[in-house]
Amino acid sequence: MADILNIVDENDQVIGQESREEIHRRGLVHREIHVYFLTPNGEMIFQHRAKDKDTFPDLLDVAVGGHVEIGESYIAAAVKETEEETGLKLAPAELKLIDKVREDTFDPATGKLNRVFNACYVYVYAGALSALRLEAGKALGFVAYPLDRLSKLADEEKSRFIPAVLNYVSRIDWSLWLNKNTI
Repeated sequence: MADILNIVDENDQVIGQESREEIHRRGLVHREIHVYFLTPNGEMIFQHRAKDKDTFPDLLDVAVGGHVEIGESYIAAAVKETEEETGLKLAPAELKLIDKVREDTFDPATGKLNRVFNACYVYVYAGALSALRLEAGKALGFVAYPLDRLSKLADEEKSRFIPAVLNYVSRIDWSLWLNKNTI
């Protein structure tokens, strides 16, 4: 059975339901979450997407991302997706909301338009990268980049990332979030 998700209007109000596949095929507006993982030593952790993902295959993405299911809140989706994609069981209070953005991204590799309201959270992860558990069949691994290096990537290295992720990362002063959330 196909995953059924809410379709929302430009005010993030539910106006219908459709399959995930149809939402991505037709570019319907829906809800997603992103959880950005920072390390106490100033790195950001990215997930390397599987080569067969239906959007942005084989690219680096936020550490955790996913759809908000019918009847689910943004924060509940973030907690659930974090556990599914990393193995970490977090309390909602451990995730800090950065903002909620309305964005459209086009994937030239698949020709799909992703139109979303995206609630973006940050989590300060102090564990080892190797301790994060991959979701079977969804990702190839995790990689960490120093925050100060992300703004200086060469074009070839930038091409390894989902463009909208790098664009969003460049707009945030991550040191403020890191300083607020570490001892």
